[in-house]
Amino acid sequence: MPVDLALYVTPFVTLFVIIDPLGLAPLFVALTQGRAPGERQRIALTACLVGFGVLTVFGLFGDAVLEFAGISLPAFRIAGGILLFLTALDMLFERRTKRRENQTHVDPDDDDPAVFPLGIPLIAGPGAIATMILLASQQPGDWTWVLAMHGVMAAVLLLTFLAFLAAGPLERALGPVGINVTTRLLGMILAALSVQFVLDGLAAFGFGGA
Repeated sequence: MPVDLALYVTPFVTLFVIIDPLGLAPLFVALTQGRAPGERQRIALTACLVGFGVLTVFGLFGDAVLEFAGISLPAFRIAGGILLFLTALDMLFERRTKRRENQTHVDPDDDDPAVFPLGIPLIAGPGAIATMILLASQQPGDWTWVLAMHGVMAAVLLLTFLAFLAAGPLERALGPVGINVTTRLLGMILAALSVQFVLDGLAAFGFGGA
């Protein structure tokens, strides 16, 4: 049976925009400045593995958490869509980059940034967690779909890992203008995707088709 890759394009784009490997690359450079290449690779790998672990937990058990809290899935879709829309606005107006830069200040006594702030919250932040729950719950009870969404997430984190390894050359190649343009384009895409999440949630409540 052929695989319809089009089904996975939107989830991939959504997670890619939220995690934003290109936007994280300059921050990775700042956090690992002066370290040996081998140490940088270890930090990059650890950060991505931490992000993968956190997002996997919420992707697998997010529905149970929502049910325990008494939150319906359509309500979470609407709330998640609003959260993603606010993230899109931050990207369009550069507030997201400034906030992330503020999160790069780590305690001098804990100079390994792999877990914090790279793994959490820069990779596995609120937006990525909400997105993972939304994507995994689009086809409830279908474990093939759930596993596929985790595969999509793993692919995005692989690109994040590669972006970390190529952070220096990538930052020089794009330059400040290139990074700005890319961030704003991704912000526009995320805004459209977030509106779709809200429409899906409203449709589930019977407020018209999405």
